Amino acid sequence: MTAPVAGERKLLPLVVGAVGVVYGDIGTSPLYTIREVFSGRYGIVLSPDNVMGVLSLVFWALTIVVLLKYMVLIMRADNRGEGGILALTALVSRGLEHQPRRRWWFVGLGIFGAAMFYGDGMITPAISVLSAVEGLEVLAPQLHPFVMPIALVILVGLFSIQKHGTGKVGRYFGPLCLLWFAVIALLGGLQIVENPRVLAALSPAYAANFALAHPLATFLGLGAIVLAVTGTEALYADMGHFGKAAIRRAWAFVVMPALVLNYFGQGALLLADPSAVKNPFYLLAPQWALLPMVALATCATVIASQAMISGAFSLTRQAVQMGYCPRLNILHTSEREIGQIYVPMVNWTLFVGVALLVVGFRSSSNLAGAYGIAVTTGMLIDTILIFFVMRRLWRWPVAAALAVVVPLGLVDAALVSSNALKIPDGGWFPLLIGGIVFTLLTTWKRGRILLMQRLSEDAMPLDLFIPSIEAAPPARVPGTAVFLTSTPDRVPHALLHNLKHNKVLHERVVFLTVVTRDYPFVAEDDRFEIAPLGAQFYRMYAYFGFKEDPDVPALLEATGRKGFAFDMMDTSFFVSRETLIATKMPGMAIWRERLFASMSKNAVKASDFFHVPTNRVVELGTQVEL
Repeated sequence: MTAPVAGERKLLPLVVGAVGVVYGDIGTSPLYTIREVFSGRYGIVLSPDNVMGVLSLVFWALTIVVLLKYMVLIMRADNRGEGGILALTALVSRGLEHQPRRRWWFVGLGIFGAAMFYGDGMITPAISVLSAVEGLEVLAPQLHPFVMPIALVILVGLFSIQKHGTGKVGRYFGPLCLLWFAVIALLGGLQIVENPRVLAALSPAYAANFALAHPLATFLGLGAIVLAVTGTEALYADMGHFGKAAIRRAWAFVVMPALVLNYFGQGALLLADPSAVKNPFYLLAPQWALLPMVALATCATVIASQAMISGAFSLTRQAVQMGYCPRLNILHTSEREIGQIYVPMVNWTLFVGVALLVVGFRSSSNLAGAYGIAVTTGMLIDTILIFFVMRRLWRWPVAAALAVVVPLGLVDAALVSSNALKIPDGGWFPLLIGGIVFTLLTTWKRGRILLMQRLSEDAMPLDLFIPSIEAAPPARVPGTAVFLTSTPDRVPHALLHNLKHNKVLHERVVFLTVVTRDYPFVAEDDRFEIAPLGAQFYRMYAYFGFKEDPDVPALLEATGRKGFAFDMMDTSFFVSRETLIATKMPGMAIWRERLFASMSKNAVKASDFFHVPTNRVVELGTQVEL
């Protein structure tokens, strides 16, 4: 009997950590969800029957979308333990590898879903922090002019500390969020005790009756009810950090009970005092507790925002590794945790977007109009992709896969359609951000393919070059030359330039190609392959997962342990630096070629990205017409 207890003890810290990191966004949704449903913009009148119907809809949205769809179904689709839309996209890509056209469409759909995450990543900090600080208005209405400046100050502090890493702050995330969920559960529970009849809304009959009696209001109201399930992508995306068991137990024993108690407590309060609709969350608390609640809510929303920012960093690194984003400056903020990274460009781009949202929309109610379309679009894309995982990888029968996916797809389609009506009120913002990011990601991917084609066309095949060297060998100088190349069957331009101008070759030449796999981590035994080509030329492939950082010096040290040694003081690294020229040749539209050239110019140099020592690098330039 001791083994299960030991297992539970090991799982407990992961459960606490999951509460802090995974559930920050969905955990702060009670701040504004019920208030927005009855705000008047959706045509839902505040009445006892409507309160019961809305509570039932919220409960069943949490049950169907979060529990059944993500917890039970989608979290099964792990890519060697990792989750998230890019991991799901990689699984679909693997399942459709023999159908390139269909694969292109579905991978593109997954990339669009990933792009929408950045729009959501800007709205979450803005609406969460604003909604928390707005509690000051409940305490003293005259404080209204100070809400927006205080929110901006908090956001400046939040984005400024990112460069220091989240390791130290992260230790407090779990306990703080546990306190948050305990408090909101207590406040809701106390109100339910006053009016326990609200618990009858757990029955789906109330949701069904409300939908039948008010079909239009129900459809419109889904635009607000969806606020209760925002953050569900985090359950899947953070699976690799905490594991399925911890995330599921945190939901079952902490998050779901606390959310239901708070939502139903707000419903009980509205039944007793309809005037509380102006801010039912804060009015659950007694007057003396309002200021501490504002402080606790602000901490909780900062944690929710932190999780979204960290997610944007991780997603960006995956996009870089998978070839959809140019190399960026990625800093590690922990010597022990590979997942703790800081991407300055992403951080400050997010901050600018968040600040513009706060200044432009001015309140969480206005921002609620912008919230939802990105989230629901991502949910619908997840449903489409999981169908192909069921069929191609899990080998489910068509009937069984459709029986699961069709009902979920109808729910997602209803949520997307309802939120689409909010596009004029602000929903255009995440769509705009998602569209921009999607254009950048696909332009980079397509541009790299086009660049490789142009380089291959102009370069000499290795199987012709090496025999010519053997037939008429040039002077060979001591040492090893490593040529970083993305076209392993062609002679790198850097080598041809070096041979042309210096008339020499090193005594040992290695063509190194770094390959990113479509799974998160590569075992050390599978890290590299080396094959002799003749005349002291070698082809070397280095393999990394899409969550790993390629480190060439560490790689060469590993090859030394396997019998292919490198003396770093006697090794030179040659890198080509392409200057790209947009042309009207077939390939891409001229504006996309110019965009790709600009992105390439601003990308981090390959030698820096691969951690090659600067004093060992020789960089040779070449012009390429796209």
